[in-house]
Amino acid sequence: MPSETPWAYVFIRLLFRFVLKIFYGTIVVEGASNIPKTGQPCIVCANHSNSLTDALMLVTTIPPKQRNFIRLTAKATLFGKRTFTSWLIENAGTVPIARKKDYAAGESVDNTETMDKLKTAVEDGDAICLFPEGLSRYHPSVAPLKSGVARLISEVLTRNRNNPSFEISLQNCSVTYMHREHFRSDVLVTFHPPLTFSPKTHPELLEPVDFNDVRRLTAQMAEQITSGTFDSPSWDLTRVSKLAARMYAPLGTRMTLGDYVRVVRTFIEAFKTAESATIASAAGSDRDEAAHMSDDEKMSAETTELARLREDLRAYQDELARLGIKDDRIRRRPLARRTLLGRMILRLTWAVCLFTLSLPGLLLWTPVFITTVYAVHEFKKTGPIFDTFDEIAQYKLVYGFVSGLCVWFGATALSFPFSLVTFMLVPALMWMTLRWFEDAVSALRAFTALTRLLLVGKTTLRRMHWRRDGLHERVMKLAIETLGLPPDPYQYFLHNGGKEKGRVRGRWEMGSRYFSIKRRRKRDWNESLRLYDVVDYPKEDGQ
Repeated sequence: MPSETPWAYVFIRLLFRFVLKIFYGTIVVEGASNIPKTGQPCIVCANHSNSLTDALMLVTTIPPKQRNFIRLTAKATLFGKRTFTSWLIENAGTVPIARKKDYAAGESVDNTETMDKLKTAVEDGDAICLFPEGLSRYHPSVAPLKSGVARLISEVLTRNRNNPSFEISLQNCSVTYMHREHFRSDVLVTFHPPLTFSPKTHPELLEPVDFNDVRRLTAQMAEQITSGTFDSPSWDLTRVSKLAARMYAPLGTRMTLGDYVRVVRTFIEAFKTAESATIASAAGSDRDEAAHMSDDEKMSAETTELARLREDLRAYQDELARLGIKDDRIRRRPLARRTLLGRMILRLTWAVCLFTLSLPGLLLWTPVFITTVYAVHEFKKTGPIFDTFDEIAQYKLVYGFVSGLCVWFGATALSFPFSLVTFMLVPALMWMTLRWFEDAVSALRAFTALTRLLLVGKTTLRRMHWRRDGLHERVMKLAIETLGLPPDPYQYFLHNGGKEKGRVRGRWEMGSRYFSIKRRRKRDWNESLRLYDVVDYPKEDGQ
């Protein structure tokens, strides 16, 4: 029989569903119907790029009607501490896993008891959650998966080899953060079709097992997980691929977040192929130098063009960053000075109105912002980027939640004898303030962009426009002729895109949904609550 749902797990699910929806602007879930029902032995696996936030994301996005309880795992060093985080994970049925990196050299690490507990839980019909990368890190690529999950499946099948009806499902999941650490950015959670195993259908996984079969299963997991997220060898490649995706499907294309991620990933895979071919060609050229064979003879014309396009896109993005303008502003011909000034006045007026409307609520948000900014600033000092930036979202969630509760209950206590009204009014005011403040920042961001266009001047804008036209033609040729993407992205995604959160059809729905209390509809999946769009990433030492 599957385990009963711990009360702390229900509390965490409800609490952080609320907290995550505040921190992230849009959380889109795909394929939730693929998740095996409660009572079916199941292992849930996902990529791991955002520390404890990844586990919370899975807990809150897996529908309770599909699985009432997911048994989580966490590093053993999080247990036994007098912290809110430690208390939560211990009371939610989480299983501790010891990692060698967390202990002194030569100190033994034994997870035998933990693994036995996980095997028993799966056999009883529970779902357990594992992150086969083994650790979380701030990196653009998915780390090579460890073979532990495949070996666990093999051991469970072997223990039930005499039960012909026993089946275990492997539910792989891809979690894609547009900007994992930024407030009001977006998240895509994709649940892939599960892989099902039984002693009868997969006898090769019964002990004694050939480790090549374990490797093949691990490779199959990696292929499915990486197929739904960005898997880039460098931040630069991610940056260039996002630019190519924006050129192919510019602002105004009504794409779902899932469609956007898949388009960007398509460009990433294409540029990765060109990069690998270039490296291989260079190595071959060194070996065959005596034969006087040039790189062009080693590389196909298509690969050469891909490499050149990537370099040209990088240079173009660098120039945009230097000028402080966006590609979308270059897409159209330069606007007349009178038109720019008129739009600037309109955007600034709208921003001032929304900021004025937000002021009462911003007084409540100010302690929350100050607390989280200070906590994150101090935390960043504790280590290098790759080992700290993956925990920033976690710190913001916890400190923002605690400080928000202090503001809520503090305002309620100070407003006595009207505390009951204040208790209901404060969270409503803070939520609507956040909506107004987002729109105010968006309007101010547009005003800033228009100001920069005015300062850059028509000559430079015209030169950048011609340069973009050439790049756009090459990107469209790559997208349509090589990558097989639709030739008219606007019409294709308008009529074939999913009807899900983060996407609207038509002007009437776009206008009416503005007043929805559930979310703010974004025009650009690259947005966050900042005065600028995030197009660059922090660089690791030596990268």
